[in-house]
Amino acid sequence: MAFLPLRDVALPDATLAAYDEWLRTIEARLADPATDRNELCREILTDLYYPGLAGADPATLRPAARIALMQLDPRNVTLEPEYYADIDVEAFARVKPLLWLWEMFDKSPLGENIHIGVRFRRILARHVFRRCGKNFKCFQFVKFSFGYNMEVGDNVVVHRHVLLDDRAPIVLGNGVSIADYANVYTHTHALADQRDVECRPVYLEDGVRVTYHAVILAGVRMQADSMIGTMGVATKDIESGKVALGIPAVPKLEKPPVEERPQHPATRDPLADPA
Repeated sequence: MAFLPLRDVALPDATLAAYDEWLRTIEARLADPATDRNELCREILTDLYYPGLAGADPATLRPAARIALMQLDPRNVTLEPEYYADIDVEAFARVKPLLWLWEMFDKSPLGENIHIGVRFRRILARHVFRRCGKNFKCFQFVKFSFGYNMEVGDNVVVHRHVLLDDRAPIVLGNGVSIADYANVYTHTHALADQRDVECRPVYLEDGVRVTYHAVILAGVRMQADSMIGTMGVATKDIESGKVALGIPAVPKLEKPPVEERPQHPATRDPLADPA
């Protein structure tokens, strides 16, 4: 197989300066404990979606326009996790504005811009997650349940359209990679009555790989350097170095020992935190 590390992609200097200034402003406001996160969310989303209506009097707008503007303020919307009985209301109130900002940013014209999107989500993650390590990379349309139960190590990457159902803690170790359309669940429903719910944490230890469309069910621990194959459904723990395949996923392959793997040189990640 070819050795294909990520390459650098150039942008105009003026573009980079504008992006940096905007992101620094957001980062500074979030670092200020006096910042009203609901108002910050409303301001940013108004600028992204309806900049011409930023100072408009809602009374002068037609009903549909008024309703559209109201959706940019997280105080006017409800999210599915708010209906869960096990929610920590106080903890969710702190992160809800940032989760709504995250989701609506992804749907905006900026959401598909990898350079600014990865950095923007990284800033939000450090104020949403219980812990977020360095060089966190998250691509478009990732959804969380509570957000505040996420613990993320260094150099973690989460690709597009992933669901991270953190009703119980989800702990991602260093170097974890979760590919597109994967789902990680921490809750299950009883067969007799779906209102009977059990929540159990999920642990993906250092170097774990979750590949395309795979599913990790509540209570599973994937040990360091393990992997689940495409479309696999992990119902039980996966041992270190094992590659589990199928539904339910069972270990069918084993990674080669570390000393037998290709000794590729270290390469720079162009989407990592600035030096």
